[in-house]
Amino acid sequence: MKPAQGSRRLWIVILLAGCHVSQVTPPAAKTPSSSAPKRPATSVASSRLVNNQTAVGHRDFANAKKVLPKIFAGMEDDFYCGCHYVGHVVQLASCGYQPRKNPTRAARIEWEHVVPAWVLGHQRQCWQQGGRKHCTDTDAVFQRAEGDLNNLVPAVGEVNGDRSNFAYSAWTRQATTMYGACQTVVDFKMQRVQPREEVRGRAARITLYMYQTYDLHMSRQDRQLMCAWSRTYRVDDWERKRDERIVRWQGTGNRLVSDPAWLKASCG
Repeated sequence: MKPAQGSRRLWIVILLAGCHVSQVTPPAAKTPSSSAPKRPATSVASSRLVNNQTAVGHRDFANAKKVLPKIFAGMEDDFYCGCHYVGHVVQLASCGYQPRKNPTRAARIEWEHVVPAWVLGHQRQCWQQGGRKHCTDTDAVFQRAEGDLNNLVPAVGEVNGDRSNFAYSAWTRQATTMYGACQTVVDFKMQRVQPREEVRGRAARITLYMYQTYDLHMSRQDRQLMCAWSRTYRVDDWERKRDERIVRWQGTGNRLVSDPAWLKASCG
């Protein structure tokens, strides 16, 4: 949802930021001010993961996927294109989606990491030793991050695959569509993704949450864009409902959604 005067302000910020967003460029992300709510002092890996569908707590990715359909019940629209889905089947006609290259994958819903698993793990020792699978099998922090419900959204499988581990960015207001009527576009050459406007605020708040929670490094340029999107595209009913459900299943949601003071302190 776009505020009346937000588009022009966002475009100026994007131009100043140079449009392109990198994944994990130093310096470290700005820490919220002392007046903001504080994160718990315990490590993100300090509590045990739960492995059943009724317990409350953090899960690994395999177990997160078992409860995600409950979180999105009644909200079965994919993140990047707004396509309705039933079970794991995408109703392509509901959003005017046209497969770019892979009709089979386009027809199914997959669970997309807004902050890609590569970003979560590629600098960890487990990744250097054996890639994502090794991290999933052995690294408690990665397991928790990979299964964090706040970072997972339903996406058309083909778009999920095309997005890969590319960073979010914005570079045009008249993008040539790649998937029929879907407004999300992927720039394979520059390795970047411009999500449709309706989800830019959601994507930004999820991104900021994950970088803060798991102490990931974000460049000043990345932060400028994520904060600009967070301010321009305000928290909506979809985010609030999703956050409430995540709290029920995981015990913790995204304070950038539920607490305006936290978002203000995070972005200044």
